[in-house]
Parts: sequence; structure tokens; C-alpha cells
Amino acid sequence: MEAIVSAVLSGEATSEDFAGLRIPESYRGMVVRKEEADLFEGSPSADKDPRKSLHLDDVPVPEVGPGEALVAVMASSVNYNTVWSAIFEPLPTFRFLERYGKLSPQAKRHDLPYHIIGSDLTGVVLRTGPGVNAWQPGDEVVAHCLSVELESSDGHNDTMLDPEQRIWGFETNFGGLAEIALVKSNQLMPKPDHLSWEEAAAPGLVNSTAYRQLVSRNGAGMKQGDNVLIWGASGGLGSYATQFALAGGANPICVVSSEQKADICRAMGAEAIIDRTAEHYKFWKDEHHQDPREWKRFGKRIRELTGGEDVDIAFEHPGRETFGASVYVTRKGGTIVTCASTSGYNHEYDNRYLWMSLKRIIGSHFANYREAWEANRLIVKGKIHPTLSKVYSLEETGQAAYDVHRNLHQGKVGVLCLAPKEGLGVRDHEKRAQHVDAINRFREPGI
Repeated sequence: MEAIVSAVLSGEATSEDFAGLRIPESYRGMVVRKEEADLFEGSPSADKDPRKSLHLDDVPVPEVGPGEALVAVMASSVNYNTVWSAIFEPLPTFRFLERYGKLSPQAKRHDLPYHIIGSDLTGVVLRTGPGVNAWQPGDEVVAHCLSVELESSDGHNDTMLDPEQRIWGFETNFGGLAEIALVKSNQLMPKPDHLSWEEAAAPGLVNSTAYRQLVSRNGAGMKQGDNVLIWGASGGLGSYATQFALAGGANPICVVSSEQKADICRAMGAEAIIDRTAEHYKFWKDEHHQDPREWKRFGKRIRELTGGEDVDIAFEHPGRETFGASVYVTRKGGTIVTCASTSGYNHEYDNRYLWMSLKRIIGSHFANYREAWEANRLIVKGKIHPTLSKVYSLEETGQAAYDVHRNLHQGKVGVLCLAPKEGLGVRDHEKRAQHVDAINRFREPGI
């Protein structure tokens, strides 16, 4: 492993040099163990501690199959699916691996008594399997997390509709929170050369997800002038939605939970901000009943910020806690676009405000390769920036997941894998200098 790291850090190793490196028999990966799948049984979600279930184990290097690539992982990041994997919700991910393992002999490799998790990476290609022509050993890459088989016609218009669509590192094994990862070659994209390893690893999943959900025709199809309600606007997903809205000429209405997070939104350029904690919004009277009066109060506050207009798009991901309010405040003919449900999967809303006002609910899940590529292209061009706030070592992944689980973070949190320290991997210092303030926006003192 030392030889691999030395070659990467040199910045001078050729493709032939990387192809000649010996691949180790094993590597360190952050895993959950099948034998511990009932570790938190009977405990409320809030009490489940990822630090108890995540282990840094030595695991065998998988064989590289057709259409695949083995990548030396310099850095990764924590997403909410890292938390779900670690607390075994909504179900243990080993069920995903078992199901995938039945698909083919190649997929059977993923069905193991341990699951190497993580759905982001940036690093360097070490090996490619048969049939891979676009990528070579030594290429510096990021990976998006869509894994597809594309043997069905259903996926050839939009690969997200492939019946065998999975999220790598969550529904497949050999994920990015490790020193080495196995990906399909059509997950790879160019690493932005003005970013460090940890910065380049941060956007992946959330940037692509926000792009499809908000910008793509498969999502809300945002246009100039739209009022866009963004929940958790300084968080891992919302911070990219806020940037897309601002870059696309829309007006984000940013909902946050503290003045500190409001300051981050202002730093991104947003003006319409609602601190839901300071303004004491409580959309549920109790566990079983919502409070429509709070929906109305929330809608009134939005109109105060927009000059009397309702929102065209509600960018939803909290789920149960906020969904009723989102449906209510969206304008007649508007769109509620939803992914994830971090506060609960069972959404409740008053259907009168949907059907009689001709609103639409659109489900959005990650992104296809083209959408992910376009989202990454905006990072490469310096139009959209990482929202990295803090970086952990691979050994500290449990703590990183704990912090995300309890919403103690801002933006995205990164994880150094093979990179020995922060700040490495920048190739274009001139471009970086043009955007350095935006790159470091989430890491400024006091934020």
C-alpha cells in the first residue's frame, strides 16, 4: 500500500507505473458485520450509535471483473446512507447483498458476512477489467454511486429505471470508505483538478442527487425565476440545491435550524432564509396529528420573503416531519419533489391541497450517469463548489457517522482514506485560487 500512496503523491507516476504496481492481498475497509445486524434491536433510531457498529477491518481485495475498475481511494465522505447502514435501518444492508448475490456469479462476490460501506470516493485507478477502454491505471477519478446491469430495456432511456439499479456501497459491497474500492467503470468521472482529495470526494452522491431532483427534466425541471423551498439548506443535500437554485436564476427559500446555518446560506448568496427553530415552527401537534395552522403560518412567512408569491418547487428530503407543510405551501400547479425521508418514511398530507390545486409529487432517487456527469462537470468548471466542513480519518468514520446522525455537522464531512493529510491532490492551483473562498465557505472560522 505504501508504494501505491507514494506513486499517487509523486504526481509524476505514469499509467505504466501504476499498471506495474503490485496490488496487495488485503486492505483496510470500514465495515458492518452480519453477526451484529440485531445490535440495536428494540432501540429508538435516535439512540443507535454508529460508533458501536462500524469497524475498521482488514479485508481481501476483490477480483476485478469485466467492466469494473479497482481504485485506490484517497478520500471519501459520509452520507446519510452511511448512517442507515451503520444503524441497520430501514433494514440490514446484508439483505441487499444477499439479493444481489443471487443475480450472477460475478454479483455473488458481494454477498459476504461483512459489508464495506461508503458511496463516495476520489482516488486513482489501479486496474481495469476486460472491456474497459475509457479509463486507464493512473487516472485520477471520482465515482458516482449508481450501479446498474442494463440487461433490461427498461434502463436504456433512464438508467435509474433499470430493474437492477442499486446504490454502490449501500446495496452493493466494496464501497468507498476504505483504502481500495471496486466500482463499475461507468461510475467513474474525472476528478476536479483544482480540488484536494477530500474536497473532490464530498460532492458525489449529494451533488448528483440534488441535480436530478431539482434541475433535471426527470426531477422538478427548475427554471429561472422559480421560488424553491429548500429544507435543510445548509446540509449535505440542501447546500447543493441552494447552489443550483442560485446558479440557475431561481430564488431559494432556505429553511435552516440555527442562525449559524443561516449565515452559511447567506454566504452562498441566499437572501430568503427561515430559521425554523427561532421562529418556533412545529408542524405536528403530537405523534399522530399535524397542525394546519402552522402550515398557514409557514406559508405566510414564505410570501413575506417572496413578495407575495408561493413556492414553485418544494425540495423535500426530511419526509414525515415536513411533507404536509411542503404540499400545503407549494403554489397551484407547483411541484413537490422528494428523495429520502430522514425524519420518517410514512408521509402524511392533506390531499385536498394536492388534487384540487393540481400539484405534482415527483419521486427522485440519485441520478443517471449523464446527470451525475453534468453535475460533476459543474464542479470541474468551478460553477458549483464542495460544501466540506470537517474531515475525519478512516479510523474516525464511526464518529463522523455519529455526528451526521445527530445533525451536528454542516454541509458534508469528509474522510481521509489513503491520503496522509488534508490539502493534497490539487493539480490546478491557478483555478483553485479563483474559487478558494467558495471552496472553503463551509470551513470558515465561526461556521
